[in-house]
Amino acid sequence: MSAIDAERERLKLRNDNKGWKKWGPYLTERQWGTVREDYSQNGDAWNSITHDMARSKAYRWGEEGIGGISDNKQHICLAFAFWNHKDHILKERLFGLTGGESNHGEDVKEIYFYQDSTPTHSYQKMLYKYPQAAFPYEKLVKESRKRSRLEPEYELLDTGVFDKDAYFDISIEYAKADEQDLLIKITVENRGKTAAPITVLPTIWFRNTWCWGYDNYKHKPTLNGVGKSLIEVNHRLVGHFKMYAEAADELLFCDNETNFEKLYNSPNLTRYTKDGINDYIVNDKKDTINPNRIGTKASVKYEDTIPAKDKKVYRLRFTNGTPNAPFADFDTIFEKRRCEADDFYESLQKGIQDDTLKTIQRQAYAGMLWTKQWYYYNMDEWIKGDPSMPKPDQNRKHGRNSTWKHLYTANILSMPDKWEYPWFAAWDLAFHTLPLARLDPDFAKRQLSVILREYYMHPNGQIPAYEWSFSDVNPPVHAWATWKVYEIDKEMNGGIGDTVFLERIFHKLLLNFTWWVNLKDEGGNNIFGGGFLGMDNIGVFDRSADLPTGGHLEQADGTGWMAMYSLNMLRIACEIAIKNPVYQDMASKFFEHFLHIASAMNAMGDDKLNLWDEDDQFYYDMLHKPNGESELLKVRSMVGLIPLFAVEVLTPELLEKLPDFKRRVEWLLDNRPDLASLVSSWYNPGKGESRLLSILRGHRMKMIMKRMFDETEFLSDFGVRSLSKYHKEHPYKFNFHGGTIQVDYTPAEATGDMFGGNSNWRGPIWFPMNYLILDSLEKFASYYGNDYEVEFPTNSGKMMNIKLAAEGVSRRLLSLFVPDSNKKIPMYGEYEKFQKDPEFHKNHLFFEYFDGDTGKGLGANHQTGWTGLISEIIRQLYVK
Repeated sequence: MSAIDAERERLKLRNDNKGWKKWGPYLTERQWGTVREDYSQNGDAWNSITHDMARSKAYRWGEEGIGGISDNKQHICLAFAFWNHKDHILKERLFGLTGGESNHGEDVKEIYFYQDSTPTHSYQKMLYKYPQAAFPYEKLVKESRKRSRLEPEYELLDTGVFDKDAYFDISIEYAKADEQDLLIKITVENRGKTAAPITVLPTIWFRNTWCWGYDNYKHKPTLNGVGKSLIEVNHRLVGHFKMYAEAADELLFCDNETNFEKLYNSPNLTRYTKDGINDYIVNDKKDTINPNRIGTKASVKYEDTIPAKDKKVYRLRFTNGTPNAPFADFDTIFEKRRCEADDFYESLQKGIQDDTLKTIQRQAYAGMLWTKQWYYYNMDEWIKGDPSMPKPDQNRKHGRNSTWKHLYTANILSMPDKWEYPWFAAWDLAFHTLPLARLDPDFAKRQLSVILREYYMHPNGQIPAYEWSFSDVNPPVHAWATWKVYEIDKEMNGGIGDTVFLERIFHKLLLNFTWWVNLKDEGGNNIFGGGFLGMDNIGVFDRSADLPTGGHLEQADGTGWMAMYSLNMLRIACEIAIKNPVYQDMASKFFEHFLHIASAMNAMGDDKLNLWDEDDQFYYDMLHKPNGESELLKVRSMVGLIPLFAVEVLTPELLEKLPDFKRRVEWLLDNRPDLASLVSSWYNPGKGESRLLSILRGHRMKMIMKRMFDETEFLSDFGVRSLSKYHKEHPYKFNFHGGTIQVDYTPAEATGDMFGGNSNWRGPIWFPMNYLILDSLEKFASYYGNDYEVEFPTNSGKMMNIKLAAEGVSRRLLSLFVPDSNKKIPMYGEYEKFQKDPEFHKNHLFFEYFDGDTGKGLGANHQTGWTGLISEIIRQLYVK
């Protein structure tokens, strides 16, 4: 087997999370402050378990760590703790502010990068930057609390702790010798000008499954110390392992159990609690670790002083084998796995010549793979409480997520961000699957299928949104993602498509589509509401709550999403029907459903239904008041661009393969002229007629593109804004009960708290919306061809075809990551350390969203999930 084939051959062995994927980066980076761990009476998750409590409290539903890995059910966990001999606690977990502490919501206050990973995690690497001065915990909290929503966030670099380069670069690397034989290397490099002390603590522990009162977990697993450099690991479900630590100073043991005495002033269940190693190292308490060297949590201790500009390497091996010399072949295996990773990506990145672009794309892929997480949540047990623990408050039976008692998750899922969003978000996940499909098509397909399983999806057909509120309504993008993943997989599989996957997903999506039709079309007229729909505070009101005006909203985005959903289902049905003609009936059903939605959305002469405003040439939400009056809410936002996403092209070649569906299409076009007018056709000699199905055609398409490509409105130097810049000088004002609700253009962090946290859709650039725009433009370009031109940018006098205009948007998005003419990387804004220091700017962050004017990265800065779409954009631009 050649090195080039090695990783791809490993991927072929299994399509689940076993074998070579049995061990991976499945720990979260923040378990504290999550809904799962919240057993408070008032549902205040952020204060139920705080960062300060986390080192002393055993978790119920998962484990966290820095650079951590675990098995695929998180029974055995490995991660790292560090101490710079200045901090008042070990650096066991990444620090960040709660939703209430920061002026823009929850925010991790650390600097770290995911640098590399193969899909099977046969090789992976990350970098953590650890200050040598005391970590400024208190300063970060105090300064952040002083700032208003009109000011930027106070970041770790703002504290000055990195100004003189007095910090350690800590590289964490893994290489698998075999499926259950892991080599671990930690390289600590002193970037400072003087020698500095550090204690490195590779830590292994068991997720606590034995304290909750269930019979099947009565027997504790055990960790045993042998000499100074071996820990024996025994777990009845996972098996027997040994962790070898080269030249260790000491082995330290305690138990992964809560320090009840410290937190709650009640007796402990064990003498050696979870925080025992912290207290031994930092506070020099000799009685907090087990002298018999046995427990359920253990650390290998390395204490060194690293000379200036020098480094030290620490090596460990975790294996179910019994090597005579565990480190004899260590470097050889590591080098082999690194080379295999290079070969895997060399093949994937063929055609991309620029090394900077290759690095951006490869680190985007690394982030996608590092942010996998084992996500565990049994709603029935969470609501009822555990047998050996105090019963939860009775309000839990009727409170948050109480209508989701069926939900039982215990899967490896792609997270938006393992610190800021350490829980699956259904519509985010759909976007994650596109770059994941390039790396590991089976894993991407599994992500889409699992979220639709009966233990996730509600019996009524709703897809769970996220743990803060499973009942929130997210945009229905899963059919779109299913089709895109199918196409990517088909391309990478030599033109052979997985129609079994399509058919499996299609049936579950039918249930969800029906839920939308039954519950979100309030008037029964094919105009949809929905509420949240991922747009956060882009609108006049909180659309997830009852309207303060009474009445109801009919949403341009809700209706556009449903038109898109219909076309996605139509295209999937057509593909399945090529092999199974019965699905032509489903194709006909969604063809007609799309036409009815398109007809309703473009209702001519009925002001109460028409979401298109002739004066502004734009789509808006319609407010229906209790007195029967209706009013368009004229906010020029992404909501009005979403109808662009409802587009599909049916080629004559496809229609010829589906004769029953073709006859139905032709019958409708002949006998329903009112609906036929909604379908464009184009005759190309020698090719026949292609059919364009789209909410937007002709004049309205031109008007939407004209506004979208206007640099004084939606088009930024860095992509398409979520709100028109028109509202900077002309804020939208809605008069209500003698007061005014105002929508302003705010290009950066949210200045209001409609949704709390760092949510803001009033101006910034979001990758998922931009990617959907690009995908839609590609379909329009395939229909209209090179002869149809648009002005890009609007009012520039530059005419080009739609495909080139789409490339123009793509290059603006890419410009966020690369140095401009002033050698500044836009997403790093004013931070000179990231702009000028090669030890910072050679690594890439993937921000949640970006300032609509400057391109500065905002929100979660490891939101690799949907910003990872930059990897697809690079591919589309440079791999022809």
